[in-house]
Amino acid sequence: MNNVPRVLDMFPEDPAPVVVEKKINRRTPQNPVKTAPEGDFEALAQRLGQHPDYRIQRRLQPILQWPAVAGSESGTRRVVVLDTETTGLDCARESIIELAMLCVDVDIASGLPVGPVDVYDGFEDPGKPIPREVVALTGITDADVKGQSLNEARITSMLAGAHLVIAHNAGFDRPFVEHRMPQFAALDWACSFADIDWKAHGRTSAKLEGLAHAEGWFYDAHRAEMDCHALLQVLARALPGDNQTALSHLLRAASEPSYTLQATQAPFEEKDKLKARGYRWNAEQRVWQIRLRDRAALSDETQWLREHVFVGRRNAQVQVEMQDALVRYSPRPGKISLIAL
Repeated sequence: MNNVPRVLDMFPEDPAPVVVEKKINRRTPQNPVKTAPEGDFEALAQRLGQHPDYRIQRRLQPILQWPAVAGSESGTRRVVVLDTETTGLDCARESIIELAMLCVDVDIASGLPVGPVDVYDGFEDPGKPIPREVVALTGITDADVKGQSLNEARITSMLAGAHLVIAHNAGFDRPFVEHRMPQFAALDWACSFADIDWKAHGRTSAKLEGLAHAEGWFYDAHRAEMDCHALLQVLARALPGDNQTALSHLLRAASEPSYTLQATQAPFEEKDKLKARGYRWNAEQRVWQIRLRDRAALSDETQWLREHVFVGRRNAQVQVEMQDALVRYSPRPGKISLIAL
């Protein structure tokens, strides 16, 4: 590898918002990277990116004005991308210390954001010291939030006309914001972490930092506004394999119910099958359950239970909770019914 120029020799001493990752490769490169004029960082990045032994990571820059989509006549949906930072995990005992929201129109046909992005980012004093581990994770201190409160009028105005709220862990964020402001309960929600099968689309991690990294970006994570900007840009990219954006997937997911199936009275000796299938044990209700994205998945699952778990059992039935986007990821229950196997 002696004929590969050292990266440090190619850059001036001043730091630039580009991270270079060198892949381990013991073969001799066929096309050594040529240096660019001093200070021309983009040219250097492009040249390194063409070399098989390097990948380029750029600092993610917020987009506040998305281009129009030419020739689209399908209309738009108003979407709110949301993130919170909190003092802990339990919304009944802990508090929001930062709330960020991006409000933008999404073209239905292309699944792309269009037009201006309305931004809100605010602190709130929780009335108690912020735990040290939260300060270490977010960088938010007691001094930052002292005397601060969320601008409820501004938040309410941004929610007006919104069709969908998106969070990357809606099961966490939704209970917190609904507990703080009931207006959030009147909106449909989608979860970009759970409503998209990222592994099926070639992503090794569903964590937001990992998804941004796969697109060639790095950013200052665990601050609500930058997390929102990163999420919006990740969701605006086409998913590998189907050429649709992740936003398109979420709009479709929000329009259809999902299901939580409980394998009621499943034989104890079948627990390993259920666990391997993806069921999780609900300790409170003492039952194995699984979340299913759509009706087709529900039909497949009941067929599998009939053939592999409740074999030969007459009058076997399972409990199913149907959840639409209005209650999904909230503490409120959906419509419960029993399905005979």
